Amino acid sequence: MKVKMMQYREALNEALREEMHRDERIVLLGEDIGRHWNGAFKVTKGLAVEFGEHRVRDTPISENAIIGCGVGLAMTGFRPVCEIMFGDLITLAMDQIVNQAAKMRYMFGGQAKVPIVIRTPWGAGGSYAAHHSSSYEAWFMHVPGLRIAMPSTPADAKGLLKTAIRSDDPVMFFEQKFLYNTKGEVPEGEHLVPFGMADIKREGDDVTIIATAKMVVLALEAAELLARENVDVEVIDPRTLNPLDEQAIIDSVKKTGRLVIVHEASDRGGISGELLKVAMRGAFYYMDAHPITVAGKNCHLAFSPVLEKAHSPSTADIVAAVHQLV
Repeated sequence: MKVKMMQYREALNEALREEMHRDERIVLLGEDIGRHWNGAFKVTKGLAVEFGEHRVRDTPISENAIIGCGVGLAMTGFRPVCEIMFGDLITLAMDQIVNQAAKMRYMFGGQAKVPIVIRTPWGAGGSYAAHHSSSYEAWFMHVPGLRIAMPSTPADAKGLLKTAIRSDDPVMFFEQKFLYNTKGEVPEGEHLVPFGMADIKREGDDVTIIATAKMVVLALEAAELLARENVDVEVIDPRTLNPLDEQAIIDSVKKTGRLVIVHEASDRGGISGELLKVAMRGAFYYMDAHPITVAGKNCHLAFSPVLEKAHSPSTADIVAAVHQLV
């Protein structure tokens, strides 16, 4: 398979373009995603010109309306991809997501389905302050019926988005803002990454690190530093939180006997609780040390770059956590 170097945002754009050519039912909805602005982070660049404004629709500044329209479109045969400009603003559409999109198929006994994708940039970086920097993936992991994807590389961004668009379930698609400019090899043409299949980004025998999104990048940096100390780290990226590849987590912890979980969201109530539950249930008797979580501080993100940096996990934090275990 041929590959090419692409930015994360370009990989998302390519996935949208290829899928819109493949299926005329796909429509894009969001604030400033059209020809004049191309999206806040330029993911939809050129799509309104190529496919027309009837398929790439600039919407009013109303997240509730964007998702409400998307749910209605999905129920009536379309496959909408809705962009929420910043992840924090999803809170304005929680009823549409949690009580409508997630429950509709169940409530109607399978007679209706809601194949909607909700894309949103989230997380720290760039001093966007507390209203535009949060990470709320744990909220949605708690909701039955929602699929959750969190790609960490351009290749995964393309492959997971194409899979999300073809899914008959509602998908929350979280894109960490820091990653938009990152580059990587991306397969050309048809490239699908299945949901529920974790990726071992780096194999190792001494410690397992489970990390998501931007934290995968930091975990790999930490693994390289630790390798100089002869500590062999395995880095696992779940890629999707629902469905979650539990077996990959269990197999890795059985092999290494040590576990560090890294996520950007605040520590309290984060996804680490669920990941730890999986590891303890499946690999407890193989553990040689207690698991450690490295996560964001239990406070709001500040506008100040210094305070923002202090909130989020760093490569040094991950290295320090591994040192505690080995």
